[in-house]
Amino acid sequence: MPKFAANLTMLFTELPFLERFQAAAEAGFQGVEYLFPYAFAKEVLAEQLARHGLVQVLHNLPAGDWEAGERGIACHPDRVDEFRDGVGRAIDYARALGCTQLNCLAGIAPAGVPQDTLHETFVANLRFAAAQLQRAGLRLLIEPINTWDIPGFYLNRTAQAAAILDAVGSDNLFIQYDIYHAQRMEGELAGTIAKYLPRIAHIQLADNPGRHEPGSGEINYPWLLRHIDQLGYDGWIGCEYKPASSTRDGLGWIKALAA
Repeated sequence: MPKFAANLTMLFTELPFLERFQAAAEAGFQGVEYLFPYAFAKEVLAEQLARHGLVQVLHNLPAGDWEAGERGIACHPDRVDEFRDGVGRAIDYARALGCTQLNCLAGIAPAGVPQDTLHETFVANLRFAAAQLQRAGLRLLIEPINTWDIPGFYLNRTAQAAAILDAVGSDNLFIQYDIYHAQRMEGELAGTIAKYLPRIAHIQLADNPGRHEPGSGEINYPWLLRHIDQLGYDGWIGCEYKPASSTRDGLGWIKALAA
């Protein structure tokens, strides 16, 4: 059975953020992830992890002004210095939290910038970040995100992510494969995961439509999760979905898998 991590940005939102760690542990999760840790002192987050016996599985590099609608800056040629400063900040938090992998959001492609400039900027930023993280003993990930939820997002398909890995040429850069985003953009989940598994360091899930818990939509999660197990994936799977009601009421899908 896969190792599931609670995404605290999406789950247990009926509680204040710092109370979600305890709720995740009480629900049986051993790992947690969330979008960003930077609104809290790293010591406060580390204390929550230690108190509740949780592993910090993943968080993102700083991604610009999220509240203003920014979704990453790694492909923005006018914000390279800001990106590089964010890499250092993310490493500092990851070390304090015991988190071994960080995700880099490519961002929404800025209007009027040529495609080759976007590509060159993204590749150069990833080379820098992959090298910095490698020196710190951390892995760097990139995540394709569907353009229905985030119109204009630069990195949106698995094959594109693999080509970016080739262009960067680092052995410390991997794909974060989000099943929900992949289903919306390309489908062919089982075959794609099998093809790219050596390059996938983290998986996330949600069903479609609605981005709710597994079993609420069109994806055959019992079959797909068995398939992922059979392929030999032994990493974490982040539960990055929006509960249809309360988080606790929607966790029956995990119990059903274990039955």
